[in-house]
Amino acid sequence: MQKVNTKLAVSSYGEDEIISLIQTLYIKQPLSSTSISGHDEEPEWAEYKIKETNMFTADKYQQIGFFPNEKAFALRYQTAGMLETVLRQGVLGEDDTGEESPKNLKLPSRQPSIVCENCLYSQEKDRRARAFHIMDPKGILEMLLIFLEDRGDGVLFHPSLESNIDSTNRILPFLGKWKGHSRTKRSGVYGATIAEADTVALLDMDDNSQLIQDISSTSDGLHVTTNVHWTGTRSDDLVTFDGGYQMTFLPGGMYMGCPSNIAKSVAESKSFHLEFCWLESPGKRQRLVRTYDTEGLAVSSTYFFETKM
Repeated sequence: MQKVNTKLAVSSYGEDEIISLIQTLYIKQPLSSTSISGHDEEPEWAEYKIKETNMFTADKYQQIGFFPNEKAFALRYQTAGMLETVLRQGVLGEDDTGEESPKNLKLPSRQPSIVCENCLYSQEKDRRARAFHIMDPKGILEMLLIFLEDRGDGVLFHPSLESNIDSTNRILPFLGKWKGHSRTKRSGVYGATIAEADTVALLDMDDNSQLIQDISSTSDGLHVTTNVHWTGTRSDDLVTFDGGYQMTFLPGGMYMGCPSNIAKSVAESKSFHLEFCWLESPGKRQRLVRTYDTEGLAVSSTYFFETKM
């Protein structure tokens, strides 16, 4: 697990739906291996300019699913170029020789099958968490990245993100029964519809690390209930469910879920989804789910807010 310090500067121009964002990402570089011992150096920050965007381009090219009241969104990227730059500059810094596969650093594929960002905003602080799934060209999970960002110039301090926290205990806060509400926004090609539902989710684990997950969803208005039952096993911070879905439990009260093999889902004409969950405080959590059709195209984004029963 790698940890990199970043800062994001954002400005805008325009109004309403034609407002455009100008974003610059600054990545703190480590000290060079050629640094003089005992000589204090000011940290260097590498600059990465993100392509200008607005709601039109975000909808057309990134298939954004945006929930303005919750400040949550999901979108796609065609490459992982920005994320590769963050890793190269934040881990290697000036020692980067430009190798395609540098020693002791895993980089995302140049041609990933899916790069998905799910962003959830804190309900307690001026903070957000942006989670990236990167799937390799064969549809296998390659890496997960989390950006935890506070608004302002203060120093971000979040000790629960330290990777040395016992990974076997990360799942415990998520166990139990959760009740909440969901809002689904389907992408334009599917009619740009909005649907809401009441949800109940149960996650139990026995002494042998066997898991049972039951999820029920009752749609507003139609009162149609859908039930999903999964069983799975846990190994440290990874849960694998029968049918090929996996959840990785991360520091900071987060987990990210995805199919074990997206190519297999597409080959079997099965839809699939990517999920990001943030349990920011005990008993309350937010989830964002990005659903894809049988051809691997984004169908919808669903936002959940749930409380523990």
